[in-house]
Amino acid sequence: MIPVLIDCDTGIDDALALMYLAALHHEGEVEIVGATTTAGNVDVQQTAVNTRWVLDKCGLGNVPVVVGEPVPLQVPLTTTPETHGEFGLGYINPGAQDISRDSWQDIWRNAIAQYADLQLIVTGPATNLATFGHVQNTTLMGGSYLYPGNTTPTAEWNTWVDPHGAKQAFAQAKDPITVCSLGVTERFTINPQTLNTLIDALGTTPIAAYLPEMLRFYFEFHDSQGEGYLAQIHDLLTVMIALGKIPFNTRKVTVDVEADSELMRGTTVVDLRGHWGRKANALLVDDVDVDAAHAELLRAAILLNRFASEVT
Repeated sequence: MIPVLIDCDTGIDDALALMYLAALHHEGEVEIVGATTTAGNVDVQQTAVNTRWVLDKCGLGNVPVVVGEPVPLQVPLTTTPETHGEFGLGYINPGAQDISRDSWQDIWRNAIAQYADLQLIVTGPATNLATFGHVQNTTLMGGSYLYPGNTTPTAEWNTWVDPHGAKQAFAQAKDPITVCSLGVTERFTINPQTLNTLIDALGTTPIAAYLPEMLRFYFEFHDSQGEGYLAQIHDLLTVMIALGKIPFNTRKVTVDVEADSELMRGTTVVDLRGHWGRKANALLVDDVDVDAAHAELLRAAILLNRFASEVT
């Protein structure tokens, strides 16, 4: 059983990552020891509400959800309702949720102290990671290395939202952070056909009924951007990689982030040839088995359906 601490800014793809983790938690493959949130897709209170709602719909009302840092380290907060909807879950309004008032830093400290093999998975901006300091076994979704950005010509959303957070997270890393960047995560997509297959596999799982309206918003957004009527599920793929559930390749590199330039804000730079003479601070994922990821998602959906059936 792998202990997992998830740090997210729950929008639509984070929600699918949480659903996947819930399936593995019920199966005993992982233990979700806590979920903390950052501001990004929506504000930090709403990301916590969304996280609580998703976990509850997946039978994990006992997993603590705690609000993290409310704003980026230095720049004003920008959210993205045009991508994830007013509440961050497409056309779904999760309503009010009971959110813990515990300290997110206490959650992190306690988890690190209790689990030597803790896996920290960061699917939102790196604000909490930068604030807390180095954490071993960290996987981060962020950056656009040698690949076009999705927010500016050179910057990926998570890193653009808090460029100083991303920069500091890499600067303070004592061992390499596993990095799932846009060039890899954009390859994992869901379309209406694969969504229907997923919903069928989920069966009676409560969250299955909400997926069509969550994903329809995401499909429409990607279509408006010229990507086609589909959705790129960045955070779900990141979780699979963090847990070693699918084949992938990495390259040990040194990473830095441009934080202060207005034009190049959030641009991630990778030193492939050691010109900087700095210690490697990242394991950059440069290839992944997408077919295996789709198969793994369906496996998890079947597990979650089995749990839901046993409960009812």
